[in-house]
Amino acid sequence: MQQILFFFIRNKNFLLFGLLFIISLSLTIRSHSFHKSKFVSSSNFITGGIYTLKSDVTDYFGLREENQKLVDENMLLRKLLESYNSNAANPLPDSTTLPSKYKFFSAKVINNNFSKTKNNITIDRGAKDSIAIDMGVITSKGIVGIINAVSQNYATIQSILNTKSQINAKLKHSEHFGTLKWDTKTPNIVQLTDVPRLAVVKEGDTVVTGGRSTIFPKGILIGTVNEVILGKNDNYYNLNILLFNDMTNIHHVYIIENQAAEEILQLEKEVDDAEQ
Repeated sequence: MQQILFFFIRNKNFLLFGLLFIISLSLTIRSHSFHKSKFVSSSNFITGGIYTLKSDVTDYFGLREENQKLVDENMLLRKLLESYNSNAANPLPDSTTLPSKYKFFSAKVINNNFSKTKNNITIDRGAKDSIAIDMGVITSKGIVGIINAVSQNYATIQSILNTKSQINAKLKHSEHFGTLKWDTKTPNIVQLTDVPRLAVVKEGDTVVTGGRSTIFPKGILIGTVNEVILGKNDNYYNLNILLFNDMTNIHHVYIIENQAAEEILQLEKEVDDAEQ
Protein backbone atom coordinates (compact mmCIF):
# COMPACT_ATOMS: atom_id res chain seq x y z
CA MET A 1 0.00 0.00 0.00
CA GLN A 2 2.88 2.33 0.89
CA GLN A 3 4.53 1.72 -2.51
CA ILE A 4 1.28 2.67 -4.27
CA LEU A 5 1.08 5.94 -2.30
CA PHE A 6 4.72 6.74 -3.15
CA PHE A 7 3.99 6.08 -6.83
CA PHE A 8 1.10 8.58 -6.85
CA ILE A 9 3.18 11.18 -4.95
CA ARG A 10 6.15 10.83 -7.33
CA ASN A 11 3.99 11.05 -10.46
CA LYS A 12 1.30 13.49 -9.25
CA ASN A 13 2.04 16.11 -11.90
CA PHE A 14 1.91 13.61 -14.78
CA LEU A 15 -1.26 11.95 -13.44
CA LEU A 16 -2.95 15.33 -12.98
CA PHE A 17 -2.04 16.29 -16.55
CA GLY A 18 -3.43 12.96 -17.84
CA LEU A 19 -6.70 13.42 -15.93
CA LEU A 20 -7.17 16.98 -17.20
CA PHE A 21 -6.37 15.86 -20.76
CA ILE A 22 -9.00 13.10 -20.65
CA ILE A 23 -11.62 15.51 -19.23
CA SER A 24 -10.88 18.15 -21.88
CA LEU A 25 -11.00 15.55 -24.66
CA SER A 26 -14.33 14.23 -23.38
CA LEU A 27 -15.82 17.75 -23.25
CA THR A 28 -14.58 18.48 -26.78
CA ILE A 29 -16.15 15.30 -28.17
CA ARG A 30 -19.46 15.91 -26.42
CA SER A 31 -19.77 19.55 -27.44
CA HIS A 32 -18.80 19.21 -31.13
CA SER A 33 -20.86 16.96 -33.39
CA PHE A 34 -18.00 16.61 -35.90
CA HIS A 35 -15.54 15.37 -33.25
CA LYS A 36 -18.23 13.13 -31.78
CA SER A 37 -19.00 11.49 -35.13
CA LYS A 38 -15.29 10.94 -35.80
CA PHE A 39 -14.81 9.41 -32.36
CA VAL A 40 -17.77 7.04 -32.79
CA SER A 41 -16.57 6.06 -36.27
CA SER A 42 -13.05 5.37 -34.97
CA SER A 43 -14.44 3.41 -32.03
CA ASN A 44 -16.55 1.25 -34.34
CA PHE A 45 -13.55 0.66 -36.59
CA ILE A 46 -11.34 -0.42 -33.68
CA THR A 47 -14.05 -2.63 -32.18
CA GLY A 48 -14.68 -4.25 -35.56
CA GLY A 49 -10.96 -4.88 -35.97
CA ILE A 50 -10.75 -6.56 -32.56
CA TYR A 51 -13.77 -8.76 -33.35
CA THR A 52 -12.20 -9.68 -36.70
CA LEU A 53 -8.90 -10.69 -35.06
CA LYS A 54 -10.74 -12.76 -32.46
CA SER A 55 -12.84 -14.41 -35.17
CA ASP A 56 -9.77 -15.24 -37.29
CA VAL A 57 -8.14 -17.05 -34.35
CA THR A 58 -11.25 -19.05 -33.42
CA ASP A 59 -11.96 -19.85 -37.08
CA TYR A 60 -8.49 -21.33 -37.49
CA PHE A 61 -9.14 -23.84 -34.72
CA GLY A 62 -12.64 -24.58 -36.09
CA LEU A 63 -11.62 -25.28 -39.70
CA ARG A 64 -12.28 -29.02 -39.48
CA GLU A 65 -15.85 -28.47 -38.28
CA GLU A 66 -16.50 -25.79 -40.92
CA ASN A 67 -15.12 -27.99 -43.68
CA GLN A 68 -17.43 -30.79 -42.58
CA LYS A 69 -20.41 -28.41 -42.75
CA LEU A 70 -19.43 -27.45 -46.30
CA VAL A 71 -19.12 -31.12 -47.26
CA ASP A 72 -22.57 -31.84 -45.83
CA GLU A 73 -24.08 -28.85 -47.62
CA ASN A 74 -22.50 -29.81 -50.96
CA MET A 75 -23.74 -33.37 -50.52
CA LEU A 76 -27.28 -32.11 -49.94
CA LEU A 77 -27.11 -29.87 -53.03
CA ARG A 78 -25.80 -32.75 -55.15
CA LYS A 79 -28.66 -34.97 -53.98
CA LEU A 80 -31.20 -32.27 -54.83
CA LEU A 81 -29.70 -31.72 -58.29
CA GLU A 82 -29.59 -35.44 -58.98
CA SER A 83 -33.21 -35.79 -57.86
CA TYR A 84 -34.30 -32.97 -60.19
CA ASN A 85 -32.29 -34.34 -63.09
CA SER A 86 -33.72 -37.82 -62.61
CA ASN A 87 -37.32 -36.60 -62.58
CA ALA A 88 -37.11 -33.79 -65.13
CA ALA A 89 -38.15 -34.43 -68.72
CA ASN A 90 -35.60 -31.87 -69.93
CA PRO A 91 -32.15 -31.08 -68.54
CA LEU A 92 -32.06 -28.29 -65.96
CA PRO A 93 -30.81 -24.92 -67.24
CA ASP A 94 -27.73 -23.28 -65.77
CA SER A 95 -28.90 -21.76 -62.48
CA THR A 96 -26.71 -18.68 -63.01
CA THR A 97 -28.82 -17.68 -66.01
CA LEU A 98 -32.20 -18.05 -64.27
CA PRO A 99 -33.95 -14.77 -63.36
CA SER A 100 -34.46 -14.18 -59.65
CA LYS A 101 -35.49 -11.21 -57.54
CA TYR A 102 -33.21 -12.43 -54.73
CA LYS A 103 -29.48 -11.78 -54.53
CA PHE A 104 -27.20 -13.52 -52.02
CA PHE A 105 -24.01 -12.39 -50.25
CA SER A 106 -21.75 -14.41 -47.99
CA ALA A 107 -20.28 -13.12 -44.73
CA LYS A 108 -18.33 -14.29 -41.71
CA VAL A 109 -19.56 -13.86 -38.14
CA ILE A 110 -17.00 -12.02 -36.01
CA ASN A 111 -19.10 -11.65 -32.84
CA ASN A 112 -22.18 -13.53 -31.66
CA ASN A 113 -24.28 -12.71 -28.59
CA PHE A 114 -26.85 -15.24 -27.37
CA SER A 115 -27.00 -14.80 -23.57
CA LYS A 116 -28.88 -11.48 -23.47
CA THR A 117 -32.54 -10.67 -24.08
CA LYS A 118 -31.71 -8.51 -27.12
CA ASN A 119 -28.94 -10.36 -28.94
CA ASN A 120 -27.07 -9.13 -31.99
CA ILE A 121 -24.50 -10.71 -34.30
CA THR A 122 -21.65 -8.81 -35.99
CA ILE A 123 -20.46 -9.75 -39.49
CA ASP A 124 -17.48 -8.66 -41.60
CA ARG A 125 -19.51 -7.11 -44.43
CA GLY A 126 -20.89 -3.59 -44.65
CA ALA A 127 -22.16 -0.82 -46.90
CA LYS A 128 -19.18 -1.12 -49.26
CA ASP A 129 -20.30 -4.73 -49.90
CA SER A 130 -23.88 -3.60 -50.72
CA ILE A 131 -25.23 -4.74 -47.34
CA ALA A 132 -28.23 -2.72 -46.12
CA ILE A 133 -30.68 -2.62 -43.22
CA ASP A 134 -33.65 -5.04 -43.38
CA MET A 135 -31.86 -7.73 -45.39
CA GLY A 136 -32.54 -11.27 -44.19
CA VAL A 137 -29.73 -13.50 -42.91
CA ILE A 138 -29.63 -17.30 -43.05
CA THR A 139 -27.28 -20.28 -42.97
CA SER A 140 -27.58 -23.53 -44.89
CA LYS A 141 -29.66 -24.84 -41.94
CA GLY A 142 -32.11 -21.98 -41.52
CA ILE A 143 -32.75 -18.35 -40.59
CA VAL A 144 -30.47 -16.31 -38.33
CA GLY A 145 -32.01 -12.83 -38.22
CA ILE A 146 -32.29 -9.47 -39.97
CA ILE A 147 -29.67 -6.76 -40.62
CA ASN A 148 -30.39 -3.87 -38.23
CA ALA A 149 -27.30 -1.64 -38.50
CA VAL A 150 -24.59 -1.08 -41.11
CA SER A 151 -21.23 0.73 -41.16
CA GLN A 152 -18.82 0.95 -44.07
CA ASN A 153 -17.08 -2.36 -43.32
CA TYR A 154 -19.34 -4.16 -40.84
CA ALA A 155 -22.99 -4.88 -40.09
CA THR A 156 -25.00 -6.19 -37.16
CA ILE A 157 -27.82 -8.70 -37.29
CA GLN A 158 -30.83 -8.60 -35.00
CA SER A 159 -30.78 -12.25 -34.05
CA ILE A 160 -33.96 -14.31 -33.82
CA LEU A 161 -32.85 -14.60 -30.19
CA ASN A 162 -33.97 -11.03 -29.62
CA THR A 163 -37.19 -9.96 -27.90
CA LYS A 164 -37.67 -7.27 -30.59
CA SER A 165 -37.61 -9.88 -33.37
CA GLN A 166 -40.93 -10.81 -35.00
CA ILE A 167 -40.79 -12.90 -38.16
CA ASN A 168 -43.62 -14.25 -40.28
CA ALA A 169 -43.52 -18.07 -40.31
CA LYS A 170 -45.79 -20.95 -41.19
CA LEU A 171 -46.25 -24.69 -40.94
CA LYS A 172 -44.55 -26.30 -43.94
CA HIS A 173 -47.43 -28.69 -44.70
CA SER A 174 -50.14 -25.98 -44.67
CA GLU A 175 -50.71 -22.25 -45.15
CA HIS A 176 -51.41 -21.55 -41.47
CA PHE A 177 -49.22 -18.64 -40.37
CA GLY A 178 -47.99 -17.25 -37.09
CA THR A 179 -45.39 -14.88 -35.63
CA LEU A 180 -41.97 -16.14 -34.60
CA LYS A 181 -40.77 -14.70 -31.28
CA TRP A 182 -38.37 -15.61 -28.46
CA ASP A 183 -39.21 -15.93 -24.76
CA THR A 184 -35.51 -15.69 -23.69
CA LYS A 185 -35.56 -19.02 -21.83
CA THR A 186 -33.23 -21.09 -24.03
CA PRO A 187 -31.16 -20.28 -27.15
CA ASN A 188 -32.30 -23.32 -29.17
CA ILE A 189 -36.08 -22.89 -28.80
CA VAL A 190 -38.26 -20.03 -30.08
CA GLN A 191 -42.03 -19.59 -30.12
CA LEU A 192 -44.53 -19.49 -33.00
CA THR A 193 -47.60 -17.64 -31.74
CA ASP A 194 -51.08 -16.87 -33.10
CA VAL A 195 -51.41 -20.08 -35.16
CA PRO A 196 -55.18 -20.63 -35.67
CA ARG A 197 -56.79 -23.46 -33.71
CA LEU A 198 -58.12 -24.86 -37.00
CA ALA A 199 -54.58 -25.79 -38.01
CA VAL A 200 -53.58 -29.45 -37.77
CA VAL A 201 -50.39 -29.39 -35.70
CA LYS A 202 -48.29 -32.13 -34.14
CA GLU A 203 -44.84 -32.42 -32.63
CA GLY A 204 -42.17 -32.87 -35.28
CA ASP A 205 -43.88 -30.70 -37.92
CA THR A 206 -41.49 -28.47 -39.84
CA VAL A 207 -41.78 -24.67 -39.62
CA VAL A 208 -40.52 -22.40 -42.44
CA THR A 209 -40.62 -18.71 -43.35
CA GLY A 210 -44.01 -17.56 -44.60
CA GLY A 211 -42.86 -15.25 -47.38
CA ARG A 212 -45.34 -12.54 -46.37
CA SER A 213 -42.67 -9.88 -46.16
CA THR A 214 -39.96 -8.42 -48.38
CA ILE A 215 -37.19 -9.85 -46.17
CA PHE A 216 -37.21 -13.65 -46.43
CA PRO A 217 -38.30 -15.81 -49.37
CA LYS A 218 -41.01 -18.33 -48.62
CA GLY A 219 -39.90 -21.74 -47.38
CA ILE A 220 -36.60 -20.98 -45.60
CA LEU A 221 -36.15 -23.57 -42.84
CA ILE A 222 -36.60 -22.54 -39.20
CA GLY A 223 -37.12 -25.64 -37.06
CA THR A 224 -39.54 -28.31 -35.86
CA VAL A 225 -42.49 -28.18 -33.48
CA ASN A 226 -41.20 -29.24 -30.07
CA GLU A 227 -44.34 -28.61 -28.01
CA VAL A 228 -47.96 -27.69 -28.79
CA ILE A 229 -49.65 -25.39 -26.24
CA LEU A 230 -53.41 -24.78 -26.42
CA GLY A 231 -55.67 -23.79 -23.54
CA LYS A 232 -59.27 -24.98 -23.35
CA ASN A 233 -60.69 -21.60 -24.37
CA ASP A 234 -57.84 -20.52 -26.63
CA ASN A 235 -58.45 -19.82 -30.33
CA TYR A 236 -54.76 -19.89 -31.21
CA TYR A 237 -51.85 -22.26 -30.68
CA ASN A 238 -48.55 -21.27 -29.11
CA LEU A 239 -45.85 -23.58 -30.42
CA ASN A 240 -42.34 -24.14 -29.10
CA ILE A 241 -40.00 -24.51 -32.08
CA LEU A 242 -36.69 -26.37 -31.86
CA LEU A 243 -34.34 -24.49 -34.20
CA PHE A 244 -32.36 -26.25 -36.94
CA ASN A 245 -29.56 -23.72 -36.39
CA ASP A 246 -27.34 -23.89 -33.34
CA MET A 247 -27.49 -20.16 -32.58
CA THR A 248 -24.56 -20.46 -30.17
CA ASN A 249 -22.29 -21.71 -32.96
CA ILE A 250 -22.73 -19.54 -36.07
CA HIS A 251 -19.64 -18.91 -38.21
CA HIS A 252 -20.69 -18.19 -41.80
CA VAL A 253 -23.97 -16.71 -43.05
CA TYR A 254 -25.74 -15.70 -46.26
CA ILE A 255 -27.39 -12.28 -46.60
CA ILE A 256 -30.49 -12.07 -48.80
CA GLU A 257 -31.32 -8.96 -50.82
CA ASN A 258 -34.84 -8.78 -52.23
CA GLN A 259 -34.26 -6.63 -55.32
CA ALA A 260 -38.00 -5.99 -55.60
CA ALA A 261 -38.38 -4.83 -51.97
CA GLU A 262 -38.26 -1.09 -52.66
CA GLU A 263 -40.90 -1.32 -55.39
CA ILE A 264 -43.21 -3.46 -53.24
CA LEU A 265 -42.88 -1.21 -50.17
CA GLN A 266 -43.47 1.92 -52.25
CA LEU A 267 -46.61 0.43 -53.80
CA GLU A 268 -47.98 -0.65 -50.41
CA LYS A 269 -47.27 2.82 -48.99
CA GLU A 270 -49.18 4.47 -51.84
CA VAL A 271 -52.16 2.18 -51.23
CA ASP A 272 -52.11 2.87 -47.48
CA ASP A 273 -51.89 6.64 -48.06
CA ALA A 274 -54.79 6.51 -50.52
CA GLU A 275 -57.02 4.69 -48.02
CA GLN A 276 -56.42 7.14 -45.19
